[in-house]
Amino acid sequence: MNSLIKIITSFVLLFTLPAEIPYTTLEKSMESNDAKTIVNLGTDKILLNILGKEGAYSHAQAQSVLNEFFNKNSKGSFSFIFKGKETSDGTFAIGNYVVKNETFRTTFHFRTVKSESKLESLTIAD
Repeated sequence: MNSLIKIITSFVLLFTLPAEIPYTTLEKSMESNDAKTIVNLGTDKILLNILGKEGAYSHAQAQSVLNEFFNKNSKGSFSFIFKGKETSDGTFAIGNYVVKNETFRTTFHFRTVKSESKLESLTIAD
């Protein structure tokens, strides 16, 4: 009986571990201005706040809004300054996207959907 309880507990813990955040994919996508890959990490509707322009967007709309930002601010470097703060609402990370002499603070918020981390919101501010 004791073994059965240990096995059940192991399975419960296995399936409740937090989903992995795709930090490397985000870093590469930000640096290569790959809006499509970033958006594909998201939930059905993604909340974007890009330099004050905010809304809930479908993937196609979100990709367009993000591409508009990258077209104006291309070929920047990106690095995370804070990774993985878990809250009751999910996990968030903060990074800097640097283009020429301008630094944009980025905040990614993920939530777990069916044991997978999905990008729920992205904020880019100057």
